[in-house]
Amino acid sequence: MTLEAITEQFSKTAAKAPSLGKSIKFVFDQGIVHIDLTGEQAQVTNEDKEADCVITTSIETLDGIRKGDINAMSAVMTGKVKIKGDMGLAMKLPSLIS
Repeated sequence: MTLEAITEQFSKTAAKAPSLGKSIKFVFDQGIVHIDLTGEQAQVTNEDKEADCVITTSIETLDGIRKGDINAMSAVMTGKVKIKGDMGLAMKLPSLIS
């Protein structure tokens, strides 16, 4: 999966997400995906902006989590996924990235 493909997927799922008043940034080796959920409609860009929750991982790991091949909690515990900031927001992610 490419950065462009994951950005497009996030755009589709974020469009259905409620306004949470927060933002999330995914940091991949290939680049950034920033999801702004502060307005009426979610904005998904590849800009490196400040966010309430920053998740650092590989696209392959994220794809494995989305497909159910990798357990999200195990990925965090083994360091494949690193989370900084709002952990409550991170817990809401499964519904945003599926």
